[in-house]
Amino acid sequence: MSMSIFTSSTIPLIESLTLAHLSSGKGNFDYSKIRVWGSVGFICAALFMGFGIDFFGIKALLFVLLSVQILIYFQSLRVPEHVSDIKNEARRPILNVIKDPQVIAVILGCTLMVSSHGLLYNFYSIYLNTLDYSSMVIGALWAVGVICEILIFLCMPKILKLVDLKQVLLISLILAVARFFLIGTFADNLWVLIFAQTLHAATFGSFHVASVQIIECFFHTEHHARGQSLYNSITYGVGGVVGGVVGGALIELIGMSETFRLSALLPLLGIIVFYFGLKNFPKKV
Repeated sequence: MSMSIFTSSTIPLIESLTLAHLSSGKGNFDYSKIRVWGSVGFICAALFMGFGIDFFGIKALLFVLLSVQILIYFQSLRVPEHVSDIKNEARRPILNVIKDPQVIAVILGCTLMVSSHGLLYNFYSIYLNTLDYSSMVIGALWAVGVICEILIFLCMPKILKLVDLKQVLLISLILAVARFFLIGTFADNLWVLIFAQTLHAATFGSFHVASVQIIECFFHTEHHARGQSLYNSITYGVGGVVGGVVGGALIELIGMSETFRLSALLPLLGIIVFYFGLKNFPKKV
Protein backbone atom coordinates (compact mmCIF):
# COMPACT_ATOMS: atom_id res chain seq x y z
CA MET A 1 0.00 0.00 0.00
CA SER A 2 2.80 2.41 0.90
CA MET A 3 4.49 1.80 -2.46
CA SER A 4 1.22 2.46 -4.27
CA ILE A 5 0.69 5.73 -2.39
CA PHE A 6 4.14 7.09 -3.21
CA THR A 7 4.30 5.86 -6.81
CA SER A 8 0.72 6.61 -7.91
CA SER A 9 1.70 10.04 -9.23
CA THR A 10 4.36 8.71 -11.59
CA ILE A 11 1.93 7.42 -14.23
CA PRO A 12 -0.02 10.67 -14.80
CA LEU A 13 3.19 12.70 -14.69
CA ILE A 14 5.00 10.58 -17.27
CA GLU A 15 1.83 10.40 -19.39
CA SER A 16 1.56 14.20 -19.44
CA LEU A 17 5.26 14.65 -20.21
CA THR A 18 5.07 12.12 -23.03
CA LEU A 19 2.02 13.77 -24.55
CA ALA A 20 3.57 17.23 -24.18
CA HIS A 21 6.74 16.16 -26.00
CA LEU A 22 4.78 14.41 -28.74
CA SER A 23 2.43 17.35 -29.26
CA SER A 24 5.37 19.69 -29.73
CA GLY A 25 6.46 17.69 -32.79
CA LYS A 26 5.28 18.19 -36.35
CA GLY A 27 2.03 16.30 -36.09
CA ASN A 28 3.67 12.91 -35.51
CA PHE A 29 1.55 11.68 -32.60
CA ASP A 30 2.63 8.13 -31.82
CA TYR A 31 1.77 7.82 -28.13
CA SER A 32 0.59 4.24 -28.65
CA LYS A 33 4.00 3.12 -29.92
CA ILE A 34 5.52 4.33 -26.64
CA ARG A 35 2.75 2.89 -24.46
CA VAL A 36 3.23 -0.55 -26.03
CA TRP A 37 6.40 -0.98 -23.95
CA GLY A 38 4.27 -1.01 -20.81
CA SER A 39 2.52 -4.10 -22.14
CA VAL A 40 5.84 -5.69 -23.08
CA GLY A 41 7.04 -5.01 -19.55
CA PHE A 42 3.92 -6.64 -18.13
CA ILE A 43 4.55 -9.83 -20.09
CA CYS A 44 8.21 -9.92 -19.06
CA ALA A 45 7.35 -9.32 -15.41
CA ALA A 46 4.67 -12.02 -15.39
CA LEU A 47 6.96 -14.53 -17.10
CA PHE A 48 10.19 -13.97 -15.18
CA MET A 49 8.61 -13.28 -11.80
CA GLY A 50 6.69 -16.53 -12.04
CA PHE A 51 9.94 -18.44 -12.42
CA GLY A 52 11.62 -16.28 -9.78
CA ILE A 53 8.94 -16.89 -7.15
CA ASP A 54 8.95 -20.63 -7.85
CA PHE A 55 12.74 -20.75 -7.46
CA PHE A 56 13.44 -18.19 -4.69
CA GLY A 57 10.09 -17.90 -2.93
CA ILE A 58 7.64 -15.02 -2.53
CA LYS A 59 10.27 -12.86 -0.75
CA ALA A 60 11.97 -12.39 -4.11
CA LEU A 61 9.09 -10.12 -5.10
CA LEU A 62 10.14 -7.48 -2.57
CA PHE A 63 13.71 -7.28 -3.88
CA VAL A 64 12.58 -7.18 -7.50
CA LEU A 65 10.10 -4.37 -6.81
CA LEU A 66 12.78 -2.41 -4.93
CA SER A 67 15.29 -2.90 -7.75
CA VAL A 68 12.77 -1.81 -10.38
CA GLN A 69 11.89 1.32 -8.41
CA ILE A 70 15.59 2.22 -8.12
CA LEU A 71 16.00 1.79 -11.88
CA ILE A 72 12.92 3.92 -12.51
CA TYR A 73 14.33 6.64 -10.25
CA PHE A 74 17.64 6.87 -12.12
CA GLN A 75 15.90 6.65 -15.49
CA SER A 76 13.53 9.46 -14.49
CA LEU A 77 16.54 11.75 -14.08
CA ARG A 78 17.11 11.42 -17.82
CA VAL A 79 13.57 12.39 -18.81
CA PRO A 80 13.80 15.82 -20.45
CA GLU A 81 11.67 18.66 -19.17
CA HIS A 82 9.07 20.12 -21.49
CA VAL A 83 8.86 23.90 -21.56
CA SER A 84 5.38 25.01 -22.55
CA ASP A 85 5.20 27.86 -25.01
CA ILE A 86 1.93 29.44 -23.95
CA LYS A 87 0.99 32.09 -26.49
CA ASN A 88 -2.01 33.33 -24.52
CA GLU A 89 -0.92 34.51 -21.06
CA ALA A 90 -4.43 34.09 -19.63
CA ARG A 91 -4.58 30.73 -17.90
CA ARG A 92 -7.87 28.92 -17.75
CA PRO A 93 -8.90 28.18 -14.15
CA ILE A 94 -8.67 24.44 -13.59
CA LEU A 95 -12.18 24.44 -12.08
CA ASN A 96 -13.61 25.81 -15.34
CA VAL A 97 -12.04 22.93 -17.25
CA ILE A 98 -13.34 20.33 -14.80
CA LYS A 99 -16.87 21.80 -14.93
CA ASP A 100 -17.00 21.44 -18.71
CA PRO A 101 -19.86 18.97 -19.37
CA GLN A 102 -17.73 17.19 -21.97
CA VAL A 103 -14.91 16.66 -19.45
CA ILE A 104 -17.42 15.27 -16.96
CA ALA A 105 -18.76 12.95 -19.67
CA VAL A 106 -15.26 11.68 -20.52
CA ILE A 107 -14.36 10.95 -16.90
CA LEU A 108 -17.73 9.32 -16.18
CA GLY A 109 -17.59 7.20 -19.35
CA CYS A 110 -14.03 6.08 -18.64
CA THR A 111 -14.93 5.24 -15.03
CA LEU A 112 -17.75 2.99 -16.25
CA MET A 113 -15.38 1.16 -18.59
CA VAL A 114 -12.65 0.77 -15.96
CA SER A 115 -15.20 -0.50 -13.42
CA SER A 116 -16.06 -3.45 -15.63
CA HIS A 117 -12.36 -4.20 -16.02
CA GLY A 118 -11.89 -3.93 -12.26
CA LEU A 119 -14.15 -6.95 -11.96
CA LEU A 120 -12.15 -8.71 -14.67
CA TYR A 121 -8.75 -8.08 -13.09
CA ASN A 122 -9.88 -9.12 -9.62
CA PHE A 123 -12.05 -12.15 -10.34
CA TYR A 124 -11.48 -13.47 -13.87
CA SER A 125 -8.81 -16.01 -12.88
CA ILE A 126 -10.85 -17.11 -9.86
CA TYR A 127 -13.92 -17.45 -12.07
CA LEU A 128 -12.11 -19.67 -14.55
CA ASN A 129 -10.56 -21.70 -11.76
CA THR A 130 -14.04 -22.53 -10.43
CA LEU A 131 -14.85 -23.84 -13.91
CA ASP A 132 -11.87 -26.24 -13.68
CA TYR A 133 -9.59 -24.47 -16.15
CA SER A 134 -5.95 -25.20 -15.42
CA SER A 135 -3.47 -22.50 -14.35
CA MET A 136 -1.69 -22.93 -17.68
CA VAL A 137 -4.87 -22.26 -19.66
CA ILE A 138 -5.76 -19.27 -17.49
CA GLY A 139 -2.28 -17.83 -17.95
CA ALA A 140 -2.48 -18.43 -21.70
CA LEU A 141 -5.79 -16.57 -21.88
CA TRP A 142 -4.27 -13.56 -20.13
CA ALA A 143 -1.33 -13.72 -22.54
CA VAL A 144 -3.73 -13.65 -25.52
CA GLY A 145 -5.25 -10.44 -24.20
CA VAL A 146 -1.91 -8.72 -23.66
CA ILE A 147 -0.55 -9.79 -27.07
CA CYS A 148 -3.65 -8.35 -28.77
CA GLU A 149 -3.22 -5.22 -26.67
CA ILE A 150 0.34 -4.83 -27.99
CA LEU A 151 -0.83 -5.31 -31.58
CA ILE A 152 -3.49 -2.62 -31.27
CA PHE A 153 -0.99 -0.19 -29.76
CA LEU A 154 1.21 -0.67 -32.82
CA CYS A 155 -1.74 -0.13 -35.16
CA MET A 156 -3.29 2.89 -33.41
CA PRO A 157 -1.43 5.60 -35.39
CA LYS A 158 -2.96 4.26 -38.61
CA ILE A 159 -6.37 3.72 -37.02
CA LEU A 160 -6.50 7.31 -35.78
CA LYS A 161 -6.01 8.51 -39.36
CA LEU A 162 -9.29 6.80 -40.29
CA VAL A 163 -11.49 7.48 -37.25
CA ASP A 164 -11.55 10.17 -34.57
CA LEU A 165 -11.12 9.68 -30.82
CA LYS A 166 -14.86 9.64 -30.06
CA GLN A 167 -15.44 6.89 -32.62
CA VAL A 168 -12.59 4.83 -31.14
CA LEU A 169 -14.12 5.17 -27.68
CA LEU A 170 -17.59 4.16 -28.88
CA ILE A 171 -16.34 1.14 -30.84
CA SER A 172 -14.24 0.04 -27.86
CA LEU A 173 -17.26 0.29 -25.55
CA ILE A 174 -19.47 -1.68 -27.94
CA LEU A 175 -16.88 -4.47 -28.04
CA ALA A 176 -16.63 -4.34 -24.24
CA VAL A 177 -20.36 -5.02 -23.96
CA ALA A 178 -19.89 -8.08 -26.18
CA ARG A 179 -16.80 -9.22 -24.28
CA PHE A 180 -18.32 -9.21 -20.80
CA PHE A 181 -21.57 -10.75 -21.99
CA LEU A 182 -19.62 -13.58 -23.63
CA ILE A 183 -17.50 -14.15 -20.52
CA GLY A 184 -20.57 -14.28 -18.30
CA THR A 185 -22.62 -16.49 -20.65
CA PHE A 186 -20.19 -18.84 -22.40
CA ALA A 187 -17.31 -19.26 -19.94
CA ASP A 188 -17.52 -23.03 -20.31
CA ASN A 189 -16.48 -22.72 -23.97
CA LEU A 190 -12.73 -22.19 -24.34
CA TRP A 191 -12.94 -20.91 -27.92
CA VAL A 192 -15.43 -18.24 -26.90
CA LEU A 193 -13.09 -17.20 -24.07
CA ILE A 194 -10.17 -16.95 -26.50
CA PHE A 195 -12.25 -14.70 -28.77
CA ALA A 196 -13.34 -12.62 -25.76
CA GLN A 197 -9.70 -12.16 -24.76
CA THR A 198 -8.79 -10.88 -28.23
CA LEU A 199 -11.29 -8.07 -27.58
CA HIS A 200 -8.92 -6.80 -24.88
CA ALA A 201 -7.21 -5.04 -27.79
CA ALA A 202 -10.22 -2.73 -27.96
CA THR A 203 -11.62 -2.75 -24.43
CA PHE A 204 -8.28 -1.74 -22.93
CA GLY A 205 -5.78 -0.99 -25.72
CA SER A 206 -7.57 1.36 -28.11
CA PHE A 207 -9.79 2.71 -25.33
CA HIS A 208 -6.79 3.68 -23.20
CA VAL A 209 -4.99 5.41 -26.06
CA ALA A 210 -8.09 7.39 -27.04
CA SER A 211 -9.07 8.36 -23.49
CA VAL A 212 -5.57 9.56 -22.53
CA GLN A 213 -5.34 11.64 -25.70
CA ILE A 214 -8.83 13.09 -25.33
CA ILE A 215 -8.08 14.13 -21.74
CA GLU A 216 -5.01 15.90 -23.11
CA CYS A 217 -7.25 17.68 -25.63
CA PHE A 218 -9.15 19.36 -22.81
CA PHE A 219 -6.40 19.90 -20.24
CA HIS A 220 -3.28 20.42 -22.38
CA THR A 221 -0.73 23.25 -22.04
CA GLU A 222 -1.52 24.77 -18.65
CA HIS A 223 -3.19 21.81 -16.91
CA HIS A 224 -1.99 18.66 -18.69
CA ALA A 225 -0.37 17.05 -15.61
CA ARG A 226 -3.37 17.72 -13.39
CA GLY A 227 -5.70 16.47 -16.11
CA GLN A 228 -3.92 13.13 -16.35
CA SER A 229 -3.78 12.90 -12.53
CA LEU A 230 -7.51 13.57 -12.30
CA TYR A 231 -8.24 11.00 -15.00
CA ASN A 232 -6.13 8.29 -13.33
CA SER A 233 -7.28 8.93 -9.77
CA ILE A 234 -11.00 9.00 -10.54
CA THR A 235 -11.30 6.37 -13.26
CA TYR A 236 -8.96 3.80 -11.71
CA GLY A 237 -9.77 4.74 -8.10
CA VAL A 238 -13.56 4.60 -8.41
CA GLY A 239 -13.37 1.93 -11.09
CA GLY A 240 -11.20 -0.26 -8.89
CA VAL A 241 -13.60 0.07 -5.96
CA VAL A 242 -16.66 -0.70 -8.09
CA GLY A 243 -14.99 -3.66 -9.79
CA GLY A 244 -13.36 -5.06 -6.67
CA VAL A 245 -15.66 -4.28 -3.76
CA VAL A 246 -19.06 -4.00 -5.45
CA GLY A 247 -18.19 -6.79 -7.87
CA GLY A 248 -17.17 -9.04 -4.98
CA ALA A 249 -20.42 -8.33 -3.14
CA LEU A 250 -22.46 -9.13 -6.25
CA ILE A 251 -20.58 -12.39 -6.74
CA GLU A 252 -21.54 -13.41 -3.20
CA LEU A 253 -25.14 -12.45 -3.91
CA ILE A 254 -25.88 -13.67 -7.44
CA GLY A 255 -22.83 -15.68 -8.54
CA MET A 256 -19.90 -15.11 -10.88
CA SER A 257 -21.59 -15.76 -14.21
CA GLU A 258 -24.44 -13.37 -13.49
CA THR A 259 -22.03 -10.71 -12.17
CA PHE A 260 -19.86 -10.82 -15.30
CA ARG A 261 -22.96 -10.73 -17.48
CA LEU A 262 -24.28 -7.78 -15.46
CA SER A 263 -20.96 -5.95 -15.84
CA ALA A 264 -21.71 -5.60 -19.58
CA LEU A 265 -24.19 -2.91 -18.56
CA LEU A 266 -21.34 -0.63 -17.46
CA PRO A 267 -19.78 -0.12 -20.91
CA LEU A 268 -23.34 0.02 -22.31
CA LEU A 269 -23.99 3.03 -20.07
CA GLY A 270 -20.62 4.37 -21.18
CA ILE A 271 -21.81 4.32 -24.80
CA ILE A 272 -24.77 6.53 -23.88
CA VAL A 273 -22.56 8.92 -21.90
CA PHE A 274 -20.00 9.33 -24.68
CA TYR A 275 -22.51 9.47 -27.53
CA PHE A 276 -24.59 12.27 -26.01
CA GLY A 277 -22.02 13.94 -23.76
CA LEU A 278 -18.99 14.24 -26.04
CA LYS A 279 -19.57 16.53 -28.99
CA ASN A 280 -17.23 19.23 -30.22
CA PHE A 281 -14.00 18.31 -28.48
CA PRO A 282 -10.71 19.68 -29.90
CA LYS A 283 -9.37 17.40 -32.65
CA LYS A 284 -5.69 18.29 -32.19
CA VAL A 285 -3.48 18.42 -29.12
